[in-house]
Amino acid sequence: MSGDVALIRCPEARIYDQGPSHPLRPDRVLLTWDLISATGLDERPGVSVLGCEPASDEVLGLVHTKEFIEATKAAGSGVEGNWSRFGYGPGDNPIFDRMHEAGALVAGASVEASRAVWRGEQLHAFNAAGGLHHAMPAKASGFCVYDDPAVAIAWLLREGANRIAYIDVDVHHGDGVQAIFWDEPRVLTISIHEYDPGWFFPGTGAITERGGPRVEGTAINVPLPPDTGDEGWLEAFRAVIPPAVERFRPDVLVTQLGCDSHVSDPLAQLRLTTRAYRECAKELHALAHKAAAGRWVATGGGGYQWARVVPRAWTLYFAEMVGALDELPDELPREFIAEAERRAEGPIPTTFSEPDLGPGPADDAARAVAEQVRRIVLGQ
Repeated sequence: MSGDVALIRCPEARIYDQGPSHPLRPDRVLLTWDLISATGLDERPGVSVLGCEPASDEVLGLVHTKEFIEATKAAGSGVEGNWSRFGYGPGDNPIFDRMHEAGALVAGASVEASRAVWRGEQLHAFNAAGGLHHAMPAKASGFCVYDDPAVAIAWLLREGANRIAYIDVDVHHGDGVQAIFWDEPRVLTISIHEYDPGWFFPGTGAITERGGPRVEGTAINVPLPPDTGDEGWLEAFRAVIPPAVERFRPDVLVTQLGCDSHVSDPLAQLRLTTRAYRECAKELHALAHKAAAGRWVATGGGGYQWARVVPRAWTLYFAEMVGALDELPDELPREFIAEAERRAEGPIPTTFSEPDLGPGPADDAARAVAEQVRRIVLGQ
């Protein structure tokens, strides 16, 4: 149950680099490509490796304002200005060299994945460099310059797609994509995330956020408490997301596969292991075939254990996309371990699997949230 699959490998996107002390390291994507290659997944029958071109200003303009695009170009070229009103400055969104070019490459890679799927050249496509879901039409946010999932969705709508379902499993709410399509009846946005409006970024994603007044129900949020764990997270996912997507019947399924929900991630506390990613990959793959005729565009996202977790998580997702997850050896290839440990300057896990942590202390709370969302969304 797979089909032809595209891996978007865009080495030029390594220039999306906000500095050596910034959490969003380009190595997370480079090591993912290395692990996919080391396991031979990119050489399996039916797999194509595609490059990318930067998204044009016209394509970026499907989502972002002209003023914001021009400001991003200027700031990344060293021009002095009041760039803070566009979200740039010290902290989450530092100004860096060739900032526009880097963001345009990431967006272009997600558009290439969408093009391959929409035009029937591939059934599934994965852009690990993408998933920058916090950027707003006129403002950078949460490490994100341009909102590549939203750009890809807008491109698909322009090309004739009637309905797009977007599923975001990043630990942080997919606020940018939700905001951009808040009043759009053709786009269903679903986000399952850690939630505490008092302190956890971005502070949005409550159950009550359900879309604009004329399209209520086109935004679905599953806000989970810290320490939920694999069992509670998977129960919440299965209770809400597949039924909603099946009812919507999208032409294409677009997903953001952030893995900052991992128990070891320094920026969140959702307490997942790679078991959750393995099961989520199977759920998304089955859902793409059941609800969207198999058309599946996947992007990366957050994940700040850039050597220890991200490459393993995203390789598991890609293995499922190519129909090889169940036969993937658990041991990581030795050459990959050596390279990852060299870059990380320390040991990394040597297997895809991890010890079972048992039920999370917030399992019951997660189940209650899922039941509440299901009643609201599905009328059950």
